[in-house]
Amino acid sequence: METMKSARKTESGDIGSDLSEQVKAATKDSHVRAENTQLMLSYQKGHITLPQYKVLLCSLHEIYKALEDELDRNSSHPAVAPIYFPQELARLETLEKDLEHFLGSGWRKRVVVPAATHRYAQRLRQIGKERPELLVAHAYTRYLGDLSGGQVLGKITQKSLGLSSQEGLSFFSFPGVTSPNRFKQLYRSRMNGIELTAEERAAVLEEAVAAFELNIQVFDDLQKMLSVTTEAVDQSAGNVVRTATFPSLPIVGLCVALTTIGLGIYSL
Repeated sequence: METMKSARKTESGDIGSDLSEQVKAATKDSHVRAENTQLMLSYQKGHITLPQYKVLLCSLHEIYKALEDELDRNSSHPAVAPIYFPQELARLETLEKDLEHFLGSGWRKRVVVPAATHRYAQRLRQIGKERPELLVAHAYTRYLGDLSGGQVLGKITQKSLGLSSQEGLSFFSFPGVTSPNRFKQLYRSRMNGIELTAEERAAVLEEAVAAFELNIQVFDDLQKMLSVTTEAVDQSAGNVVRTATFPSLPIVGLCVALTTIGLGIYSL
């Protein structure tokens, strides 16, 4: 397995040329703000209900569908190919397994949600078509986060919901990754080796900041929605999740992106 050269700082204390370290530095302030949104503080304290978790899973599915569709479509792009690990990292199948466990086979039609992260999904599809190199910022933020803080939040979720088994928690499992720490080193090494022009590198850093800002907006919108009302209704065909909606937000028939809830963006 490849190893990652440790990111070095210059004598003046500036971050060196490693892209992963530059992204981490560029997003430091946004990272702290995202961690301290009301939603994430509550989640980390274990204040999450089963109806809320079902809605979170639905939103994660939509975000990962957009991200992984674009990564698949651009898998041979010079900036995407080095960090393309579908066997090890892809989350879509795990999310669908969890959603079917909790909501039944008709889960796609059972949720109406705010559109805050619908904009994020649209952004992923836009850059996938127009500037695939910017997908690097989103993939790094999501996947390395899932391998880090997401593992901790998986345990919090199981305890908070009183789940006696791992059923419904597939999202947190990475059977293709034997050592998360080593894999993160490999991922950063591949990422640092991507050849980008100065303009492209600056755009990736800007996109990483934008990804955190989109997350913060989503966290806030989700918290507002969940503060109004969230209820689960059991029916013979499965559970139906109904959520309060805002008059100014569009209503959609599918389980549209509710939030890119950064279940693990906090330990990149």
